[in-house]
Amino acid sequence: MNGFEGYIGPLAGLATSVLWTLTAICFTAGGRRIGSTAVNLIRLFVAVVLLGGTYFFRTGGLFPSIPADQLWLLGVSGMLGLTLCDQALFTAFISIGPRRSLLVMTTSPLFALLFGVGFLGEGVSFPAVVGIIVTLSGVMWVVLERVGEEDPSDRTHLLKGLSLALFASVAQAAGAMMSKKGMGHGMDQGVTIDPQAATYVRMTFGAAGMIPIALFARFRGRKTRALKSGETGGNRRLSGLGFTLMGSVVGPYLGVWMSLVAFNLAPIGVAQTLCSLAPVLILPFVPYLDGERVGKRAVLGAVAAVAGTAILFFV
Repeated sequence: MNGFEGYIGPLAGLATSVLWTLTAICFTAGGRRIGSTAVNLIRLFVAVVLLGGTYFFRTGGLFPSIPADQLWLLGVSGMLGLTLCDQALFTAFISIGPRRSLLVMTTSPLFALLFGVGFLGEGVSFPAVVGIIVTLSGVMWVVLERVGEEDPSDRTHLLKGLSLALFASVAQAAGAMMSKKGMGHGMDQGVTIDPQAATYVRMTFGAAGMIPIALFARFRGRKTRALKSGETGGNRRLSGLGFTLMGSVVGPYLGVWMSLVAFNLAPIGVAQTLCSLAPVLILPFVPYLDGERVGKRAVLGAVAAVAGTAILFFV
């Protein structure tokens, strides 16, 4: 990497992790008040409005003019990474809990690396591989420490949850790969698509993909139960909406935008790794969110993840 421009991609990846950490905090608070299904729907549609407004302000147009093959790639990547991935992950949370689910999700950068090499023809140097391994080891160490000692899960639920979380991990990586290709990378006759415009397209398709899922869930009579809080019903819904709106700005709007900047300017395996540090960055907030103590093992894992990130910066 030469000059500051070479660091924009990695910096965008780190910014994505920070934004996703804030998103997790906001959506956890919102979900406990109004339910995860409402949060999931609201976040996507708010992001579409924000991204559409930003695109109109920047270009004066209502929707990007993109070649059909690239529009298809961006649309499918949105449904994979923003609809199916999140739906599978939320279901895995119910089956095996968020801790085990997040552990499985740390494999996403490995799938992204494989997709980048296999489908985009990206070359990854040996130091970058070392950085990815060190970073992933730190993240997995932290998440394993967060799992702690829990009652054994029912085998059926465990297999179902692990399968869903693994699917979410693959879908996230595949969505990242397709979004990068949809922006023009690895295409002989492709045009370069601005990351903000690409984010707008992905989010639009992701929101559209959520509509049949939400209708099907409503038809089946499944309702997401909001956790009780100390607030009254009206105040709980209002504050839940507020947290959801905040999370929609920092996550689906700014977070996804920054992730595409990272995918656009850095090798996808490196970018996906730097975008996957939220399980580490959220540790300082754990005592306030769940009242849990962060042990030495978590600190060591965080140090390892930071060390791996430093390696990636100087590749």
